[in-house]
Amino acid sequence: MRLKFLALLACMAFSVFASSQEEYEKGKLAGLSRSDNLPNEALKGASDSYFEGYIQALLDIHYYEYQVVVIVKEHKVWLANLSKNELIAQSIVAFVKDIPGVEEVQVLNGVPPKELVKREKYVERPQVRGIWFPQTTELYQPMIASPRCVTYSINYRAYDKVMGRKSVSISMGDDFPVFRWLDISRWRGDLQVGIEACMWAVFNLDPHPDLYGGTELVNTDFYVGIPLSFATNKWSFKGRVYHISSHVGDEFLENHPSFFRKNPSYEAVDFFMSFQAREHLRLYAGPGFILHSDNSFPMKKGYVEYGTEIRFLGYKFYYHRLYGNWVVAAHFRNWQYLKWDFDGTFLLGYEFSKLQGVGRKIRFLTTCHTGFSVEGQFSRQRTTYGQIGFSYGF
Repeated sequence: MRLKFLALLACMAFSVFASSQEEYEKGKLAGLSRSDNLPNEALKGASDSYFEGYIQALLDIHYYEYQVVVIVKEHKVWLANLSKNELIAQSIVAFVKDIPGVEEVQVLNGVPPKELVKREKYVERPQVRGIWFPQTTELYQPMIASPRCVTYSINYRAYDKVMGRKSVSISMGDDFPVFRWLDISRWRGDLQVGIEACMWAVFNLDPHPDLYGGTELVNTDFYVGIPLSFATNKWSFKGRVYHISSHVGDEFLENHPSFFRKNPSYEAVDFFMSFQAREHLRLYAGPGFILHSDNSFPMKKGYVEYGTEIRFLGYKFYYHRLYGNWVVAAHFRNWQYLKWDFDGTFLLGYEFSKLQGVGRKIRFLTTCHTGFSVEGQFSRQRTTYGQIGFSYGF
């Protein structure tokens, strides 16, 4: 019954997007673009100076901290002073290409001398060296296949012999960027400090034995971390120090009175590197070190995690002003306290965002995990399960 309900929701969402896109293609919504509300004809007849000012204003609204300079000649657009972060630069180029009337977009390495004279006051305006609470994107993109990704999510889980063969997993968490320094160091990258917090919980829908009655909260993990991220060109890096504490659910303890609760809490540091090998291909890896673990659940110190993400078949939903694309991802873990044994999570899904490549996203996902449970005191037990659900976050 629950699977039928989830399938019905997915079909309804798909039908809404499919019908709206069909209306657009029939011409009922001709001229409507994600990046503006003006009809195509109004911009086609505009002068280069008007068009240039219009695009410049749009970029200053959506990407003001990067102070991109726009040059337009015969409705061909040149962009100068793009971000050194390639992911953000690609997002800016895609944003401009989406504006009605734009025939071509080229990237310039600096502002040409002739244009520099014309735009002297604009180009030499006071440079922004840092911004509080940046919202456009994360410098280090989340590893979405990780079972400990910081996000908001809900998933129906099947055949998990540790948490329950019919269960629901949820997470409630976010990354809060606090301050971002722009164009620093010899690599002219961006540096950001923030705060992360998340809660992961699993509910067994069909507990055995069922002494308590109803759904059983099995385990809840709480996380807080301080990440420091740096990004330049195709590379991004993230170091963090964090704490995780784990708590077995009251209903589980009622149903299993002989269960001996331990306290698998720990503090750790790790460092990850990410490389955008192609526009649609990302690779990442990083080591970690447990600084301290509770005496009731001692954990050996080292671990390493790594993975990949592939995005493809990008599509523009003009009616909803959204970008969509398919994503395939895999995340692997090898922890010393688990004898470095293999642990993998595999993901297939579809994601929507307001700005191409960056910003917050809604994701509809199917996931398969094989290896060890990641739930606190149960993390030394092997399991394999599948999930279907959705998430919201960077």
